[in-house]
Amino acid sequence: MLNQYGFILILSGIALLIPVAATLIGHFLGPRRPDAIKNATYESGVETIGDTWVQFRAQYYLFGLIFLIFDVEVIFLYPIAVAFQGLSFFSVVAAITFVVILILGLILEWRKGALEWS
Repeated sequence: MLNQYGFILILSGIALLIPVAATLIGHFLGPRRPDAIKNATYESGVETIGDTWVQFRAQYYLFGLIFLIFDVEVIFLYPIAVAFQGLSFFSVVAAITFVVILILGLILEWRKGALEWS
């Protein structure tokens, strides 16, 4: 049992070490003297034409966020489905509560019109 926790501890350490190492390497090896070209809006050499503040539909991002939230929540249901035969009554009630909260969230978003594409 301790061996399994050791494996989780090693993976957690690696998961923390990689982003910290990438940030430190980027800090020490990154450019030191930014100039006007590096601070420009576009570094590709193409000058902007007109206003750079363009209005965009935030509904694309809202739709993506809703999809991401429900997609990640459904991933949490996979272990419950795999171990359903060995679950206790409390675990089944917790899983049903989780699904009910998901359904209520979907109904709320639907009634607010967040899923309507106009």
